[in-house]
Amino acid sequence: SPAVLIPRPETELLVETALAYAASDGTQVLDLGTGSGCIAITLGLGRSSWRVIASDVSSQALGVARDNANKWQAKNVTFRLGIWFSAVPAQRFDLIVSNPPYVAEGDPHLEALRFEPTNALVAEDNGLACLQTIIDGAPSHLVTGGLLVLEHGHDQAHAVRNMFATRGWSDVQTRTDPAGLDRVTFGRSSGV
Repeated sequence: SPAVLIPRPETELLVETALAYAASDGTQVLDLGTGSGCIAITLGLGRSSWRVIASDVSSQALGVARDNANKWQAKNVTFRLGIWFSAVPAQRFDLIVSNPPYVAEGDPHLEALRFEPTNALVAEDNGLACLQTIIDGAPSHLVTGGLLVLEHGHDQAHAVRNMFATRGWSDVQTRTDPAGLDRVTFGRSSGV
């Protein structure tokens, strides 16, 4: 649907990272900016004991995600409307995942993405604003030792690791996609 991004291979790396590094049983998961729901649904289907909340600021995107969850019978995935953490006030999770907008305004790649929603692609501050918001807000929504996994642009890994470091995260690592590009960075919360 024009309301959501087309899932891409680099998002598979985000899902693989979450499945590999998060606890296996009873995990409480938050997918921020779920779009089509592909991340939340895949995590929910991959780990039936996990409870996944998928949030998005777009009610149209949530409609697509709900339809996809019903199609794939992802019964452990629920949906919330809201921007970032406003959808889950005062809740804590074991795992937070997100593929937020991270393309800089004016990026030449935007022309190839013209059929996708710009608000799901573009972020201020050279594409880093949403990543910074999530890294700053996640500690108060994660249990101590909880995992935050973020997809980002291939040239943003250094900046994203610095954001994690400035906020006091531990075990910060970046993973590369099959093309050898840095695409996913994650870290553990030291608590708030």
